[in-house]
Amino acid sequence: MRLYLVRHGETAWNKLGKVQGHSDIPLNDYGRHLAKQTAEGLKDVTFDAAYTSPLARARETARIILSGRTVPLYDEPRIQEMGFGVCEGMRCRGENRDPDSDEFNKFFTDTAGYKVPKGGESIPEVEKRVQEFLEELYNREEFTDKTILISTHGASLTAMLNCIKGETDISRFWINGVPKNCAVTIVEVRDGKPEILEEGKVFY
Repeated sequence: MRLYLVRHGETAWNKLGKVQGHSDIPLNDYGRHLAKQTAEGLKDVTFDAAYTSPLARARETARIILSGRTVPLYDEPRIQEMGFGVCEGMRCRGENRDPDSDEFNKFFTDTAGYKVPKGGESIPEVEKRVQEFLEELYNREEFTDKTILISTHGASLTAMLNCIKGETDISRFWINGVPKNCAVTIVEVRDGKPEILEEGKVFY
């Protein structure tokens, strides 16, 4: 089994430095451009199936990458973005960032000290759900020799990569930084064991 894990293209909230989480923000024009560039880069890959977060920005990214192909696309709630509760919509980057953003930004700068906002998810909760999805996928015999596209988000993708690497130290969650929009990671799975072949490849 070969997996192509991709983060969605850019959104207006990405550009403004706003916290998205479960907020259903669509791609902007540049995000669609990035997805089209990624589709061109992956045009020679034969996908047998695809899974997407149910959020619009991930689903549209998958549909653009798969444009012109007949590939089943399944919504998978376990790979949607991490929930940030009351902090969603907060501007956490740039000159006009919200005064309360310093505490939230520990999510990026001090993950071990990050306090989950009301209504949000913890890193272990996200890692648990993405790990359950991955293990279920690894064990699907019908996909043993297949190639699968997975369209997801920055934090949930990072959680997946850490699960694949066996990285359990929350303080090292962002050890490789936030994945770029439309960054692609290729994973080979043999006998239920995943191996990263290439991480964070971009086609733009």
